[in-house]
Amino acid sequence: MEIVELVEQATPYLSAALTAYGAAVLHRAEDEAVGAAVEGTAGLGQRILQLVWRRRDEEGQAALEGAVQTAAEEPDDTDAAGALRHQLKRALLDDAELARELAALLLAQGGVTVNVSGTRAIGAQHIGIAASGDNTTIHPPQQ
Repeated sequence: MEIVELVEQATPYLSAALTAYGAAVLHRAEDEAVGAAVEGTAGLGQRILQLVWRRRDEEGQAALEGAVQTAAEEPDDTDAAGALRHQLKRALLDDAELARELAALLLAQGGVTVNVSGTRAIGAQHIGIAASGDNTTIHPPQQ
């Protein structure tokens, strides 16, 4: 799996972790009382961030902490989110073993993320017929 793809797959989990735990996500002890729904999203995001943080040197840890702090304080700022993704990307580029560990973590999660945008956009993991647009007509197959 390529680095960019790993970062894209990790992004929703990172966002969930920042929303749930804020900037404390890097230093927060795992809470056994966290519900299954939160554990599946925010919990995985927390594990990803802590895994990356532990594998960085002092300078890398400081850069990651700064990016996490900014992204947590400004959740709607796409530049702040981009800075966090960049820190993750740099860590993965610097450490091939970390990239393999992250790929395994994401694979074990087994989830699929579908990003959709735009007016009347359709997003689905598996779909039979999808009709989008104004005045769409679906005709049955001719026999």
